Amino acid sequence: MSDAKQKNYLVGFIITFVGSVLFSTKAIIIKKAFADLAIPALSLLTLRMLFSTPFYVGAAFFNNNKKDNIALTRKEWILISVTGILGYYISSLLDFVGLQYVSAGMERLILFLYPTFVVLINAAWFKQKINRQQQLALLITYVGIGLAFFGELHFDNSTPNFLWGCFLIFLCAVTYSCYLVSSGQLIPKIGASKFTTYAMLTATAGIFTHFLITSSFSSIVWSKELLQYVILLAIAATVIPSFMLSYGIKKIGSNNSAVVTSIGPVSTIIQAHIFLGEPIVATQIIGTILVLTGIFVISWQKNTPGLPSE
Repeated sequence: MSDAKQKNYLVGFIITFVGSVLFSTKAIIIKKAFADLAIPALSLLTLRMLFSTPFYVGAAFFNNNKKDNIALTRKEWILISVTGILGYYISSLLDFVGLQYVSAGMERLILFLYPTFVVLINAAWFKQKINRQQQLALLITYVGIGLAFFGELHFDNSTPNFLWGCFLIFLCAVTYSCYLVSSGQLIPKIGASKFTTYAMLTATAGIFTHFLITSSFSSIVWSKELLQYVILLAIAATVIPSFMLSYGIKKIGSNNSAVVTSIGPVSTIIQAHIFLGEPIVATQIIGTILVLTGIFVISWQKNTPGLPSE
């Protein structure tokens, strides 16, 4: 890999890493909102998208007015719409509902099964070879996540509807992996900003439709505390990291992004301990070290399949 490409890869790695940490705050904010406000999952998800939508509308306006803007084909619109619905509507809804029954740390650990799904889908569907460093990084990362998972399971398995919550988060991981694979194919063609913008807007339309059919905005009890939670959720945990991760996928490919974002469970476990009082056990500490080791391995790989040519 040339020095320019190596530098480009490093930038993509850093942006993906930071975006993942920001995304990991989502579960903490949601759990705090559930505990302090007793707000339904769909209502909180709808407010999250309501407050983030102006940013995506602005980005869409900016993209459409670029001189070099190329109109999307009908096929691209369909693919973006389906991808957005999978990644930010269905996945998000499953995640929000599941978080009512499991801890923030457990949610993030189950959700991060998706790198395995991403790599397998890319290998089976797009015939992308899994190189040895990716295999090693995935192995180390998932041994770490597995250890942390069983440590968390010891404390969390008495919660009502615990297994149901775990199942919903598992489905969230499946649908999100499909989103990540699809975005890895679309972003190099249409650009990270345009893809993220339209995928989010499509998902928002689906979420609003769902909410208006089953509820109404008059049912929401507004307060200063709710507003603070929603702003944090919409901006710090949604808008900013969504653009960062899309840019990261463009730079280092979806397989590598899937492994780098494994920092998410580690970040969530630490934040959950600090802000929610969730316990950290020895297996979580060992798992954290292994996850960070896996990220270190992938960050130093020499060949990057899926990396778009400059």
